[in-house]
Amino acid sequence: MQTTSRRRPFPIHVLVFLAPAIVVYTIFMVIPLINSLRLSFFEISSQNQMSFNGIQNYIKLFTDSNFAPFFWRALKNNFIFFAVHMLVQNPIGLLLAALLADGGRLRGFFRTVIFLPTVLSVVIIGFIWQLILNPLWGVAESMLKTVGLGAWFAPWLGRPETALVTVSLISVWQFVGIPMILFYAALIGIPEELTEAARVDGATAWDTFWRVKFPLMLQTVGIVGILTFVGNFNAFDLIYTMKGANAGPDFSTDIMGTFFYRTFFGQQLQLGNPAMGATVAAMMFLIILAGVLLYMFLWARRVQTYEL
Repeated sequence: MQTTSRRRPFPIHVLVFLAPAIVVYTIFMVIPLINSLRLSFFEISSQNQMSFNGIQNYIKLFTDSNFAPFFWRALKNNFIFFAVHMLVQNPIGLLLAALLADGGRLRGFFRTVIFLPTVLSVVIIGFIWQLILNPLWGVAESMLKTVGLGAWFAPWLGRPETALVTVSLISVWQFVGIPMILFYAALIGIPEELTEAARVDGATAWDTFWRVKFPLMLQTVGIVGILTFVGNFNAFDLIYTMKGANAGPDFSTDIMGTFFYRTFFGQQLQLGNPAMGATVAAMMFLIILAGVLLYMFLWARRVQTYEL
């Protein structure tokens, strides 16, 4: 006697629940992205007439003396901006998460205080740090003199060689709470039995963290890394708030976001060029896409996951 297997009907109710989110995402994300990519293949004349010109905008972005130097400098600065976050923000976030995961009565208080700058307005953050670091009336110089480090003070925001790193560290101070919370969630999700077994075997707290806990957090480490990459290459608001669209001094803090803003909308005597601005935006999208693909194929697929 043969038994016929009946295929389960497609769950239509799933589409009902997903439809609102898909519609909103398509209207506000997918369609503008497609239109921006389409615009990058057109040229807009002085009479606002659009004509297709293939990849000439990309060639112009890479080679033209009015665009290429700014593009390559912004790209280099963006990688420096990202490197500071990866090498400073994420290790500090991991350290804070490890300290908070060990417990303590004030754990909730410190967790809130560290995460608080993340929810503050970027305008407030930029204004406060400009006041703190101002060489005329800021408190940074007097604070350094109090601890005997007054000779180290300099107008860091006003020097081209230090401005980018200074703004990057301010961004680190604001957003360190995000990797901290993600690492903290991963740490408290590790069963206590594993750490207890390591202690019974004679492992120190240092060995327990790096040989037991950290391997179980590698997926979270990758997620934090790719979120940092995407966030940094979408960055704009802090630098615009503190240094303006020209990303001074002498474009030393210019990154892809500020370069896109000047190219698309114009700034001071520079006229805006929507087609070239869309080309810059397309390059930002391709760079972020490349980073996400590298994460997916070189990290996410290779990192072993454990059922806890």
